[in-house]
Amino acid sequence: MNGHHLDKIDLHIIKLLQKDGRITNLQLSNEIGLSPAPTLERVRKLENQGYIKSYHASVDEEALGFTVKCFIQITINLNIPDSRNRFIKKINEIDEVVECHHVTGSSDFVVKLVAKDMKSYESIILEKLSKIEEIGHQSTMMILSSNIKPSLPILIEK
Repeated sequence: MNGHHLDKIDLHIIKLLQKDGRITNLQLSNEIGLSPAPTLERVRKLENQGYIKSYHASVDEEALGFTVKCFIQITINLNIPDSRNRFIKKINEIDEVVECHHVTGSSDFVVKLVAKDMKSYESIILEKLSKIEEIGHQSTMMILSSNIKPSLPILIEK
């Protein structure tokens, strides 16, 4: 972010795009009260300056067959040189890890992992995670149910 000051229109655009990334430029322009050309210019500027990182589909993991989901708290073995960076490189190679967060507290990282079933989960743990020597300790929390409070747009004041 280039220190660009976001005005009320920019914030409104971000809020609307968080709710519906597929909104047309015409619909967006009608919502914010500008004509389509300056609306598109503002959206492109927000993208180029990094305020809008990407557009994607939110999918139903269970409908796609991923019935096992968990969070894994990971503590890094600091006795290994450059252990954090080496861990990050290796965890990014595991497709079943869909999120990774560097955190404070008793763990160094929290990852979200999805698997088709318990057998697949076991295979990921034994054949992938356990081979990452930078992991000193890990603790798994199985997700029983999700969307108790779904991921919502960031609250932006206009």
